[in-house]
Amino acid sequence: MTATLDLDTLDFSKGQGLVTVVAQDARSGVVLMVAHADREALEHTLRTGEMHYRSRSRGLWHKGGTSGNVQRVVTLTADCDRDAVLARVIPAGPACHDGTTSCFRDDALLSDALSALDATIAERAQSALHAGENPSYTQRLLTDRNLRLKKLGEEAVELTMACVDHDSARAAEETADLVYHALVALHAVGGTVDDVRAVLTERAK
Repeated sequence: MTATLDLDTLDFSKGQGLVTVVAQDARSGVVLMVAHADREALEHTLRTGEMHYRSRSRGLWHKGGTSGNVQRVVTLTADCDRDAVLARVIPAGPACHDGTTSCFRDDALLSDALSALDATIAERAQSALHAGENPSYTQRLLTDRNLRLKKLGEEAVELTMACVDHDSARAAEETADLVYHALVALHAVGGTVDDVRAVLTERAK
């Protein structure tokens, strides 16, 4: 855990002893779940580095204590009213009891353009070998190694030239093209954007 939380500054009175906790994947930004915690649950969280919550029906519970799908804490941040906490975590498995990554289902997983692009490429990859006579451009790249690597190199050069010309608008466009082709190349060798996020999160330490 990279930060602590001063529990004395939280307002537990508004929620009858509880504060709302929003758990967010620290790597992808995906909102995983919303739950509640009292002072005891947050004390356990701070002591162990793994999320603990308080349920009106279940009492104090350690997320993943039974399933193994623990949530390792990266940061805990109170909101402006001090009655809610944003918990940025590294999940060891699905957050939802029904086995989905997020309790908000697929909509949460597509919360940003990069995630949506990665999901589209993954979908194309699954159907690339059965695309027939009219494959999409992404499917062509996935099935043609030489074309894939050629385009990756071309986009890198075009970005370099935009930077040489100090053209920020074109550099942004070329960066987007390079990211797309890099993700396709990554999927072609069995990787995903989540693997990249995991590397960046580790390096950020």
